[in-house]
Amino acid sequence: MEQTDRYKTIKKESRGYYKEKNSRFIARIFHVESEEKAKEYLLQMKKEYHDARHHCWAYRIHPENELFRSSDDGEPSGTAGKPIFNQILSAGLFDVLVVVIRYFGGVKLGVPGLIRAYKTATRDAIDRATIVTLSITRKLTILFDYPQMNRVMRIVKDENIIVLKQDFGMRCELILEVERNRIKNVLKKFESIRGLTVK
Repeated sequence: MEQTDRYKTIKKESRGYYKEKNSRFIARIFHVESEEKAKEYLLQMKKEYHDARHHCWAYRIHPENELFRSSDDGEPSGTAGKPIFNQILSAGLFDVLVVVIRYFGGVKLGVPGLIRAYKTATRDAIDRATIVTLSITRKLTILFDYPQMNRVMRIVKDENIIVLKQDFGMRCELILEVERNRIKNVLKKFESIRGLTVK
């Protein structure tokens, strides 16, 4: 399998922590597959930690059409969002949002201190997360008649294809999930069955 068809993400939410000169940095990492979901979690963090001075964040979504953003949320430019994002990059993760909440401890940390704090808190959250490798997939809908059922199901079984939905009404309909780099080969096999339609 081509490397480009596999990507890493996290299984579920995880936390990290860093403390320096009484400033506390709480990192929360979430699995998100859309900007809307990232915004929801961000809003949730601002409510949950409403008494914190900064809620800095970065996200990286969609392994195919990469979408990324970050925010320093009032910290000096480049001291928070960028270090958070760089940790996501160096871990090779997609479909994640990291929010680092800072409780100010009364002593300024300076630019190098801030960069180190946001980087370390983020790294801690990533290190504690369960990282999984997934494949980029495509959905296929195929329509066929009952006499073709055996041939279709043999291809599904031989190619180890995931069946998302099946509907056996007047005609049979299957919604399948196929890894992107195998799609041509799978289509070729299905198209060799007469009377079968691919949507």
